[in-house]
Amino acid sequence: MSRVDLAELDFFSPEVQECPFSVYQQLQDEAPVWQMPGTNVFVVTRYNDIREIIRDPARFSSSFSALLNAGSSNEDVNAIYGQGYEMVETLLTQDPPRHRVYRNLVNKVFSNKRIEGMRDDIQAIADQLISEWIDDGEVDLLNRLCVPLPIYVIADQLGVPRSELTLLKKWSDASTSRLGRLADEEQQIQNAKDIVEFQHYFADLIDRMREHPEDNIISDLANNTIDEGRLLTKPEALGMIQQILVAGNETSTNAIAGGVVLLIENPEEQAKLRGSPELIPTAVEEILRLETPTSGMWRRATQDTEIDGVAIPEGSFLMVRFAAGNRDESVFPCAGAMQVDRENANNHMAFGQGTHFCLGAQLARTELQIAMTTLLRRTDNWALVEGKNSLKHHPNVLLRGLMDLHISFDKVS
Repeated sequence: MSRVDLAELDFFSPEVQECPFSVYQQLQDEAPVWQMPGTNVFVVTRYNDIREIIRDPARFSSSFSALLNAGSSNEDVNAIYGQGYEMVETLLTQDPPRHRVYRNLVNKVFSNKRIEGMRDDIQAIADQLISEWIDDGEVDLLNRLCVPLPIYVIADQLGVPRSELTLLKKWSDASTSRLGRLADEEQQIQNAKDIVEFQHYFADLIDRMREHPEDNIISDLANNTIDEGRLLTKPEALGMIQQILVAGNETSTNAIAGGVVLLIENPEEQAKLRGSPELIPTAVEEILRLETPTSGMWRRATQDTEIDGVAIPEGSFLMVRFAAGNRDESVFPCAGAMQVDRENANNHMAFGQGTHFCLGAQLARTELQIAMTTLLRRTDNWALVEGKNSLKHHPNVLLRGLMDLHISFDKVS
């Protein structure tokens, strides 16, 4: 493994983000709490340090919306956002105890009991999608299964017609691109247009649900009350819907696609899984560990403090790198290797931990279990289609997902 000069390292460059694993290991070995040169940003890569930070909201706040929503230097982008609604802190960028006020509104939607009750519906969607191309012998798996499966599921829960898949995916992609902070100016303009379009679509839907309530997430958010019995404001409701949309599909899409590639690249592990399907739940945790669709998240130091002996001044930003912690050799021996029967695979931090543990975690697990089980049961002899796969990932500081995935396969009789 070639070492890089940490004094010259641009950690958030597209090149590093595309293939970061050797950099993660070097940082863990040499500077596990590393200050990016010339900045007040610290990158944290060891499992135990990350765990300490995300479990201590008093010292390390999630209130970093100013970092995410900083105005663009492009006046056209700012003008477009001016046609929409202000972005306010609700779930992702809110600290206790206020965070709990908003979290309580959506916890029941993603409860384990409710998710278990959705299994038959998720299975039906998976089978329907696969049946559409099962006789073809080759498929654009990303767009014919990995994307539509979780989008259909979250659309049903939101109360949006499945026919709006294209719109929902476009809006979700725009939200994650903005969150990822690596979009060029052209993409920033398109993101702004898409997000404002999303806001107006759901603002109208909130109005309709307040007049005629239904049994779905939008109606619940439109009509449930907080504080002294007031309704959510439009910006509050829209912020929560946007985060639910992203949490409800991006993790699943990226984990399913990444998991298939891992099993193609590790045929012995795939054979083990086909021979022992009871290992699927453990294999799903191992996929989440290795893929870590949410690669990292921000925290802000609320006071002068330290981590692992490194001084962290008040106001500094910390990038807690879940994807690095999930490959920490001190916690996961042979961390870069896929082991579908790894005993401690579920110790991963793909969904974070503590107060901000991903609200869609159980839904993502269930979708991934069903997708993998159904693919393995109905298809065999997977291979990447030559000439159609870049296996590159969308440029994004926080999220990691493949841009394409075409596979060939045999139909199982």
